[in-house]
Amino acid sequence: MSLLKVSGTKIVNEAGQETVLRGAGLGGWMNMENFISGYPGCEFQIREALAESIGQEKCDLFFDKFLEYFFQDADAKFFQSLGLNCIRIAFNYRHFEDDMNPRVLKQSGFKHLDRVIDICAQHGIYTILDLHTAPGGQNTDWHADHGTHMANLWEHRDHQERVLWLWTELAKHYKGNKWIAGYNPLNEPTDAKHTRVVNFYNELHTVIRTQDPDHIIFFDGNTFASDFSHFGDAHKNWDNTAYSIHDYSLYGFPASTDTYTGTPEQKRRLRRSYEKKLYARKQYDGELTDSINEVRYKVLSDQLEIYTQDRLSWSIWLYKDIGFQGMVHTSLETPYMVLFKDFLAKKHRLAVDAWGADDKEVRSAYQPLIDLILKEVPEKYRNLYPAPVWKFTERVGRLARNILVAEFLVKEWADHFIGKSEEEIDAIAASFKFENCLKRDGLNAVLTANAKLVQQ
Repeated sequence: MSLLKVSGTKIVNEAGQETVLRGAGLGGWMNMENFISGYPGCEFQIREALAESIGQEKCDLFFDKFLEYFFQDADAKFFQSLGLNCIRIAFNYRHFEDDMNPRVLKQSGFKHLDRVIDICAQHGIYTILDLHTAPGGQNTDWHADHGTHMANLWEHRDHQERVLWLWTELAKHYKGNKWIAGYNPLNEPTDAKHTRVVNFYNELHTVIRTQDPDHIIFFDGNTFASDFSHFGDAHKNWDNTAYSIHDYSLYGFPASTDTYTGTPEQKRRLRRSYEKKLYARKQYDGELTDSINEVRYKVLSDQLEIYTQDRLSWSIWLYKDIGFQGMVHTSLETPYMVLFKDFLAKKHRLAVDAWGADDKEVRSAYQPLIDLILKEVPEKYRNLYPAPVWKFTERVGRLARNILVAEFLVKEWADHFIGKSEEEIDAIAASFKFENCLKRDGLNAVLTANAKLVQQ
């Protein structure tokens, strides 16, 4: 096994042989996300609320067991059996430092991260380390775990200094690890000025290369990894570096108004949105579930075909969740899903999660606010950054539903654990074990087929 590097437009090993990375993101694990594991709001909110509800000791037990059970040897074995060879591991900076004790490395952060990297290596799976959450928030969305819609990483130098410090420590720790394909230093930045992100990438490249001259660096584009228009010749300042694009097709979302059938025009749009998925669930979508999902599998299949033609490495989002998007998902019969059945239905009805939400049952509650802004605010002032990725109406929904309403549900989520014994808490966390999950066969078949195409 050898360290990978970028050679021209290809990723190659030390023998110069091309290696196309294909796999999935391990989201919802060391960076928990609300739609993945069923909580409302942000991870820092539920951690604080759970400690208040059941005490710090039981709270720590749940989250530690959750991290332990979420990805184990059985997961890696299944992943490798599909012909996939790379997992992008999303992690939260809070595992490695505290906001009230900045720049003091928490060695406990390496406990589960090192464990999963080692497990993957044992099954021939590369990993990419993805800083999904940065101090102050590198983007305007909930998964930056900062509780607001303001990306304050770009407004405060100290936040940036802490990211540079953290990557210095991470590069020291993982230097020379041949099963790490590379580092993704910042997930989906949203810099409204479009220039600060490029300047910061110059700094990140310098601090990483000072410690680790060998691993690939994967830089996301601006505006949720969709926009490279202001990068210019910046790549000339960087060695062994690749660009990472996040290509979420509108055809894969509930809000799509055009049923995807794979027409030449639709495929052209897929390719055109290159730089710029979600599945139905029987408990919410009923008899339409299978037909909805078949359309979305077709979207993914045609996207991956485009990537294969251009020999691009790819990673879908994501490996495991509670049933919305994962390659495997928790069974409805597990203790976690039974405990939160009614609460999850409520979350779905209120559309408090931003990702793939269907607001049809609550749209009427927010329409008066939208109408008021339409009446009082001239059109030229409505499209605030990160427009056009965030449309005006979506911005209203994100602030009103995904932040305001969601925070009222945080304590309710945590209080479900009140009265649970340590054994019961362990069983709830164990709901995320591979043996307690179901496989999304249609999705996995598409991934396997395209993994084989890449190998040819």
